[in-house]
Amino acid sequence: MNRGATAGAAVIVIGGGVTGLSAGWWLAREGIDVLVLEAGVIGWGASGRNGGGCSHHHSPLFLEEQRLWPQLDELLGYPTEFQPNRIRIALDARQFQLYRRALENGAHQGFHSEVLDAKQVRELVPYAPDAPYGGYFYHFGGHANPHRTVQAYAWALQDHGGRLLQHTAVTDIKTRAGKATQVSTTRGEFACDQLVIAAGAATAPLAARLGVSVPLASARAEMIVTEPLAPMRIGGVDGNGLYGRQTLRGNLAYGGGPHEWVEYEDCQQTRAHSTVLQSSIARRLCQLFPKVAHARVIRSWAGFIENTPDGRPILERLSSPQNVTIATLSSVGFGLSPASGRAIRDLVIEGTCRFADLSTVKLDRFAHLEADWRVMQGWLPAGA
Repeated sequence: MNRGATAGAAVIVIGGGVTGLSAGWWLAREGIDVLVLEAGVIGWGASGRNGGGCSHHHSPLFLEEQRLWPQLDELLGYPTEFQPNRIRIALDARQFQLYRRALENGAHQGFHSEVLDAKQVRELVPYAPDAPYGGYFYHFGGHANPHRTVQAYAWALQDHGGRLLQHTAVTDIKTRAGKATQVSTTRGEFACDQLVIAAGAATAPLAARLGVSVPLASARAEMIVTEPLAPMRIGGVDGNGLYGRQTLRGNLAYGGGPHEWVEYEDCQQTRAHSTVLQSSIARRLCQLFPKVAHARVIRSWAGFIENTPDGRPILERLSSPQNVTIATLSSVGFGLSPASGRAIRDLVIEGTCRFADLSTVKLDRFAHLEADWRVMQGWLPAGA
């Protein structure tokens, strides 16, 4: 691959979240001249506002995700605070049946899980209810610290010669002869040989500048963090519609729907918290861990996540423009980031992913999507 113009790079990655940073790091490891452009601060979107889960058993990238996370600290050279395994508590029969899917999907791919009765849940999770319905102990997956992981990717990218520009918003993408050749930004023009768009909620409007329709709906993401508590033996415990973890310091950091849908334009203008969402998260967390319901909430995070109509990622190198790769992970980007970054590296360099079949996450599955799909699914902002 030829090095790009002086004011540019061989590969430009738009988006400084975990997906874009991981892609940049994988490319830089190959000695490729790569430049990551971030409109704000790295991890300022969904990448720094999630539960840190690493257990996406429903993805074609799952096996590679599971292979990479246990060795990621060594590969990056910086800590992510990754911890293996996960417990999911069910408070009723409906939740118990729903959470069984992870056990079945994991078993299908060679991973072991245990079904837990109420007594076993209480023994493993001291903060659990006195009479939980049951649960699962997944001997795969785990969790990591989103903020440390974002920074680790960024430092590792730069250690390998990759470049990162923050506060650099892309305003236009120019094409010539069926290829993207240059991006215009708030800090000037940058030429490229290959382009990766991994810009979260901004992926759709950026792709639209290339005549490519990417169906996305934006939603507010909220996390609450409690004061430190006595550490549990297994820090990755969730359930009751929540995702999250106990930090190494002992804080409980949790979030989870229902979503509050917003327009893309609102994502650019406000990060105000939603009292309704935070109250829902706090109430369900008290139900999940009633023995520490007295814990004070000391801070919260607010951001935005992007969602595809079917909740699955879009990961594809386009045929037109032929040098553009689209990557939107539909709200599960953090955990998949080690594998998605490697997949993007493959797509950019070789045109195809060497380790996973990405046919189910191609953009053409939405070729016949109804124009009013957001209305049909009720994914509209309040009052819309």
